[in-house]
Amino acid sequence: MGNNVVGAESIQVLVQKKRGFWKDFITRLVREKPLGLVGAIIFLVFLFTGIFADFLAPYGFNEINPVLYLKPPSPEHWLGTDNLGRDLFSRVIYGARVSVIVGFSATLFSIVISIILGMASGFFGGAIDMAIQRFVDAWMCFPGLIILIVAISITGPGMWQVIIVLGLQYGIAGSRIIRGTVISVKQNVYIFAARTFGASNLRLLVKHILPNIMAPIIVLFSIRIAAVILVEATLSFLGLGVPPPEPSWGAMLSTHGRTYMTQAPLLGIVPGLALAMVVFGINVFGDAVRDLLDPRLRGGIGSYSVRKKARAEQA
Repeated sequence: MGNNVVGAESIQVLVQKKRGFWKDFITRLVREKPLGLVGAIIFLVFLFTGIFADFLAPYGFNEINPVLYLKPPSPEHWLGTDNLGRDLFSRVIYGARVSVIVGFSATLFSIVISIILGMASGFFGGAIDMAIQRFVDAWMCFPGLIILIVAISITGPGMWQVIIVLGLQYGIAGSRIIRGTVISVKQNVYIFAARTFGASNLRLLVKHILPNIMAPIIVLFSIRIAAVILVEATLSFLGLGVPPPEPSWGAMLSTHGRTYMTQAPLLGIVPGLALAMVVFGINVFGDAVRDLLDPRLRGGIGSYSVRKKARAEQA
């Protein structure tokens, strides 16, 4: 009976700590990082639009009506239509869905690769570290865009091809960051204590090292999404990304945007503005997350927690 009470109290303490962390995180984001808050709002709107595109778009993304050729904005078509009579507002919304799928899938895939390579290299060291790092060096010697173009040319354009290629590109290069963090963490006393008590390498990696490198992983994930979305738009602009008729912001800029820019300027302005706003929002939100999760920046003299403590002491 006593053990059950202690267990329930421990769970309650953990829940309270988790709630306190998120409450403190949101409070600090609002008070210390107003630009990061704007980025978070942009990111959430972008995510909501991509997930619920089928419900938000008034028309289908490939609903062709030649009668509506390059129509200007109207109550029926808020941003006008393209050269095939398709509603531009609907296509921009569906383009957000493509960016959400590619951005999150490729970023998650790249994070998994970075964790596997970085943890193996940083934890085991020696010959394993040497082999992995020389491979990463060789990979990073080639320009990233050239590797992507060659890989997509071989596999052919398509959403999943883009996801796999972008995941490999960013995952291999990003393993350096995870490796450095693992090397720093594995020098801590609790790692030596766990090894002394007979913990296996797999248990050390999963139970002790991985939880302690989650902060840089979260930051890396938040920053990398914007880069992946921008590169996907670049590949689509070059005709190597998501094939038509699936709308992609990069493809919309390349095909109809450039050809009919003088007749319907919104064909180029709207997708470019949407891409710029999303990348900007995710970047500033990622910077804010990095600053808030970095323990070296938590106790800065200008931070909200320090100011709050100082006011409490003065009172």
